[in-house]
Amino acid sequence: MASSSAPAHTSDTPSNLPPDTPGPHVSRLRLITVVATFGGLLFGYDTGVINGALEPMTEQLGLTSTTEGIVVSILIFGAAIGALLGGRLSDSFGRRHNIIWLAGLFIVGTIGCSLSPSWEVLTVFRFILGLAVGGASTTVPVYLAEVSPYERRGSLVTRNEVMIVLGQFLAFIINAIIFQIWGGEEHVWRWMLVVAVLPAFALLFGMLRMPESPRWLSGRGRDDEAREVLHQVRSPERADAEMDEVHALIEEEQEAQTGGWSDLAVPWVRRLIFIGIGLGIVQQVTGINSIMYYGTQLLQDAGFSAEAAIIANTLNGLASLLGITVGILLINKIDRRRMLLGGYGLIIFFHLAVGLAGNFLPENDFKPYAILVLVALFVFFMQGTLGPLVWLMLAEIFPLKIRSFAMGTCVFVLWITNALVAFAFPQVVSALGIGPTFFIFAGIGVLSTIFIYFFVPETRGKTLEQFEAEMSA
Repeated sequence: MASSSAPAHTSDTPSNLPPDTPGPHVSRLRLITVVATFGGLLFGYDTGVINGALEPMTEQLGLTSTTEGIVVSILIFGAAIGALLGGRLSDSFGRRHNIIWLAGLFIVGTIGCSLSPSWEVLTVFRFILGLAVGGASTTVPVYLAEVSPYERRGSLVTRNEVMIVLGQFLAFIINAIIFQIWGGEEHVWRWMLVVAVLPAFALLFGMLRMPESPRWLSGRGRDDEAREVLHQVRSPERADAEMDEVHALIEEEQEAQTGGWSDLAVPWVRRLIFIGIGLGIVQQVTGINSIMYYGTQLLQDAGFSAEAAIIANTLNGLASLLGITVGILLINKIDRRRMLLGGYGLIIFFHLAVGLAGNFLPENDFKPYAILVLVALFVFFMQGTLGPLVWLMLAEIFPLKIRSFAMGTCVFVLWITNALVAFAFPQVVSALGIGPTFFIFAGIGVLSTIFIYFFVPETRGKTLEQFEAEMSA
């Protein structure tokens, strides 16, 4: 079943909505998706570029091991704060306006980083970039979920994850190309960083011509504007029917007075936030971002030379991109829970395989290539399952009134987990070696699988409003 088709009819399929027939609105929705996901591209590039830029940056700015850790990690902590604030700001001022402001932060942060005369100034602008990255990680999936018809929501929301991994892959490729051409120049790292200003301007000018989320507009009592937006991205019959459903649900939510921390007193809302936080944690404890941040260093530890490692690391970026592409093709055909559980089973298998290779393969020319292939396979299956599914489910499971608040809270925890794993990874590899480090990941994966099995609900084939009604009942 293609992602553009409605799912087969089941008891979970919303029978009260007419089908979203083909028309000019499909092209408009596609354009909105492309423009908004430049935020994901910037997310990926700015988190991945440090992988190759760190060594020449260290040489020119005289970084110590402590200041190097600060420069790398400050973006992650900034992203955690940006995720927390981004949800509230998009609730107050709108998803579209928030993305426009984030594009401005990306531009300021990128130019500031590339021109930084010292590590202190670089740290300030890396923090600004982190705010933009975190805000984008919260706002863009919600915006896409709210403009998408439920039949295509899975494939459209996860396009943002495609752009994230594409951004990381491009960062690895551009780093390798720039290093090969200008590797001897002391300012080479500045060119690696400044490339990101191009998609930042594309995001800024593109979003100026995009519509606001119809669900956000309706929630602010601007029903005429919401209906107009829905007519841009739906067939006429579907737009009117969907508008009536959204409006009815918003009235119910206003009566329930949902919208913030007070909602934690409501058991079903508290359960959803607990599930969202858990999903963010189980995604990050796979160690995927340890590979994205430290892949080059890991491959050097495996036995590659420094120059060979920066080139070999592009295989991890390619595996990530191919994985997310396969995931997009499957995400509307397989139930979310089944895909999460099957994906984590494969992730644990390759954690164990990397651990066994690191511990028991003899030290020869074959070993680093074996570890490279196994790590790339782990990246492929991770990005083909948990990578897109977690972001999609975070955009699906929360009621409208607290959607951005809850998304911001969960993504804040996701980024803090990301930071903790990123801090621990190089130290654990240095102290224990590659093998035991991946055995630890496998053990954590077993616990994560238990959490998914017992707590995570199914959301496939349901509108955002229908899922909310089921959970509240």
